[in-house]
Amino acid sequence: MAHSLSAKKRVRQNAKSNEINRARKSQIRTQIKRFEAAVGSGDAAAAAEQFRLVGKKLDKVASTSTMHKKTAARKKSRLAKKLNALKAKKA
Repeated sequence: MAHSLSAKKRVRQNAKSNEINRARKSQIRTQIKRFEAAVGSGDAAAAAEQFRLVGKKLDKVASTSTMHKKTAARKKSRLAKKLNALKAKKA
């Protein structure tokens, strides 16, 4: 249990940032699921639009301390590979 005022404040700050980070990560997971559903349906146009939204969300989260920039880049790269494979399969 925190006793000093600064330690109590730190506990409050940690709880707040934890909640914000969890919400951001949840949004990313939801967006990735939407992208993968579009890829699964075989709709390249919808998948491309979802990829754009996922990339935007990942970049935004990577600009904070929620996710490292290289983690976001790795996720985007793996999703781009799936999108490119879908486009190649269609062509």
